[in-house]
Amino acid sequence: MKDSDILVVDDEPDIRSLVRDILEDEGYRVSVAGTVEEARIQRWRRRFDLVLLDIWMPDGDGIGLLKEWLEAGGQPSPVIMMSGHGTVESAVEATRLGAYDFLEKPLSLAKLTLTVERALEADRLARENRGLRRRLSPDAPPVGDSAAMVDLRARVERIARHDTGVLLSGEPGVGKRTLARYLHACSPRAGRPFVEVPLGAMDADEAALELFGHEQGHRVRYGLLEQAGGGTLFLDEVAEMDPHTQGRLLTALETGRMTRAGGTDAIAVDVRVVAATREDLAQRVAAGRFRQDLYYRLNGVPLHVPPLRQRIDDLPALLAYHVEALHQQEGLPRRRFAPGACARLARHPWPGNVRELRNLVQRLLILGNDEQVEAAEADAALASHPAVQGGEGPPPAAEALDLSLPLREARERFERDYLLRQMAAVDGHMTQLSARVGLERTHLYRKLRALGIEPKRSRER
Repeated sequence: MKDSDILVVDDEPDIRSLVRDILEDEGYRVSVAGTVEEARIQRWRRRFDLVLLDIWMPDGDGIGLLKEWLEAGGQPSPVIMMSGHGTVESAVEATRLGAYDFLEKPLSLAKLTLTVERALEADRLARENRGLRRRLSPDAPPVGDSAAMVDLRARVERIARHDTGVLLSGEPGVGKRTLARYLHACSPRAGRPFVEVPLGAMDADEAALELFGHEQGHRVRYGLLEQAGGGTLFLDEVAEMDPHTQGRLLTALETGRMTRAGGTDAIAVDVRVVAATREDLAQRVAAGRFRQDLYYRLNGVPLHVPPLRQRIDDLPALLAYHVEALHQQEGLPRRRFAPGACARLARHPWPGNVRELRNLVQRLLILGNDEQVEAAEADAALASHPAVQGGEGPPPAAEALDLSLPLREARERFERDYLLRQMAAVDGHMTQLSARVGLERTHLYRKLRALGIEPKRSRER
């Protein structure tokens, strides 16, 4: 990550200059500050990938500043503390507050560059692990050797070299997110963040705040646009974006600048946008429900991800991949699929696509006892969990209502079962769920959380 942005905060001009020269020679972009107030202003103006922070400064101390950032909503990048008067207590306190490491002066330049490199790599891995979810590797290419998938991977690898917008379309569960991550991994931006925006699970106010961030004085909450700086912003279910946010996003992409909520100064934006949709975005434009200018901006290169039923030749490879993934990540036993089981699964229509297949494999690994899955077991697994669009069946049939329960508890049990079933029927799509049950989205979120149901904010596409 040699193109990372680093802030060096130290009250000694010679040290600031020396550290900046060393890090710039290593390929980093470096800004400097000589006081606590200058550090606040620099951090307010932009998000840095790493901060080198001195402890003693004329107008305050670095540990106090680190604590201030923590109380303001967390420090979104690693911090390395520096001091010529370091003590064990200072190092322990800085670590407790989230500092990555503590360097004593006079600085060892070899240790400085190594610590910076390790801190940036640790931060990258932490972000990667947060986005790993259910994959063996977040950057793994889409699985399959069918002609459709071979062609799709080749197109993604060509497109990745060019910094144009990409619009991925396809049914739920086909793997649009996997393809977006692979495109990012193949691009010149691969060393920078891949940041996802799950628009299908956000209302209008939430989407704007998450994308553009918020500021109040020197208290800054960085939005996802800034967090994706230099990397890729993945807009999942982009058709669900409200008109106001559409307009703000278009302005940011066209001008390369945006304004946080509560702020007045424009902030530089440098991201590649990959958008995904299960709907026909052109039809939304024609119906006046999506901005035409933003559609053209996002649709630089359209890519359609075919459903599993149209590339059934990929089934054996997908089964093997998900068996290994579930073994590695969840400790489930490996099992083989007999030719008869593969033949039975090949006849299934797979309305939930790859997500449905993964769920089926997971059930078979959990419940099966033999080393091999036979046709009868595969058939029974399909029959016991009839698929709905999106690949997840509803919860088991509700037991007869216990009339001995108090009215409030009986009502809550019914409401919870009702909402879980409705959520399964729309694949966790919050806008569709809101319309289906007749609740405004804000009230729906409150109801779900009151019943202990987590809104489905992150789903494989």
